[in-house]
Amino acid sequence: MSRVFDAWALPPGFEVPERPDLSFEAGQQTVGYLDADPDWLHGLLDTLCDARTRLLRRTARDIAAALGAVGARFLDPGDSVRAEALELLPAESGLSPQMATVVLDGMAGDWGEERLWAVLAAEFGDDACLDAFVARGWQRSMATGPSLCLQVVSGSVPGVGVTALIRSLLVKSPTLLKPGRGDSVLPVLFASALAEADAELAEALAVVYWPGGSEALEEAALARADTVVAYGGDDVVRSLRDRAPVTTRFVAYHHRVSVGVVGLEGLQEAIAEQGAAALANAVAIFDQRGCVSPQVVYVEEGGEVSPRAFAGLLATSLAALERDLPGGLLDRAEASALHQMRGTAELMAASDGGVELQHGGDAHWTVIFDPAATLLTAYTGRSVQVKPLSDLARLPDLLAPMRAHLQTVGAAGLGDRGTALAVRLGRVGVSRVVPFAEVPFPPPWWHHDGGSPLGDLVRWFDLGGV
Repeated sequence: MSRVFDAWALPPGFEVPERPDLSFEAGQQTVGYLDADPDWLHGLLDTLCDARTRLLRRTARDIAAALGAVGARFLDPGDSVRAEALELLPAESGLSPQMATVVLDGMAGDWGEERLWAVLAAEFGDDACLDAFVARGWQRSMATGPSLCLQVVSGSVPGVGVTALIRSLLVKSPTLLKPGRGDSVLPVLFASALAEADAELAEALAVVYWPGGSEALEEAALARADTVVAYGGDDVVRSLRDRAPVTTRFVAYHHRVSVGVVGLEGLQEAIAEQGAAALANAVAIFDQRGCVSPQVVYVEEGGEVSPRAFAGLLATSLAALERDLPGGLLDRAEASALHQMRGTAELMAASDGGVELQHGGDAHWTVIFDPAATLLTAYTGRSVQVKPLSDLARLPDLLAPMRAHLQTVGAAGLGDRGTALAVRLGRVGVSRVVPFAEVPFPPPWWHHDGGSPLGDLVRWFDLGGV
């Protein structure tokens, strides 16, 4: 029988409900959760709000140091927290052990003290503005975080929950994190380690999973929080937004789409294989469950390596990755979507339209070369569509219909045209244009979906001549 992982971490001394625990299956792991009711949750929220007074006495730098010390444990090969994370992650997330290690290293790389100080500096310049009034332009101003922040996180990418709770604690906001089904391990381990290292700071944090459809719990949390941060599909985010009070600040990270582009300079025979390998890695990380994962790559025509040949290089690179960084498990819906996608591509190839399909059989990687304008709707298990592009300048117009959901453009070989193209891409909704090697793990100070990761959480107030 598999170990039951308890998907909660409460402030030190706060008791669990006197009701039997429940459980669900996440990947190959049994995850337990609390059979909580709104009255219990209100008591928990009271405890979190009471902790704010003590939180406000601490400097932002002090909080960053405490959080960073815990974050560093996830990168320490000899630390029990890292060992437990790597033991539990594959079963919960469906990632292979090798991929789980890469994902943990990539995500936890941003949880250390120096990176947290860097994001404070990038967001505020002088992070003392979270502690006192500081001179800003013609006046003195101060920033304050929410009195209570509710973070609702999807489970598609492990580690997002930890990043979310760190962000709100950095701005001195008591935080209730509701993790997703595939991302409970890391936030629970982080919160538990924080309780060992800094009980006062841990008093301002709770991690509590509840299943979708638990409207009474959600209504209780939404009614109390003055800021809600929601990660997830459009329907989930819309539901939360519609039920939150009109006065509640709502920060949404909804469904996003990312693509790749390869210009002529990246299609020289001497470097095209290297570019294909970098793209393959960007596709493979998170087994393509991340918003940053490229789903379509546009390859400029007229280079030494043709778009069709580049698709072949990409397939070769994905096959090679499978040996060293194998794909994990797909759930039933994902497996069905992949099967349907490959079947659609086979029909397209049989129609003699120039479509070519390459895939890994039982391995989930799939490359579809498609010279037409067909865009498939389901991408999963390291699937990518390669499309020829006659003129690089056409890319913004091709992406404009997806404006509301665009996020990252991974790029190679843009040369002197890169900056001008990036300007146009930004104006049609893209929030990030980076080399393929930088696609999977944005830095903590990136403008997440065009916003400010910490700035979107705070409220500014000014001091006049008093």
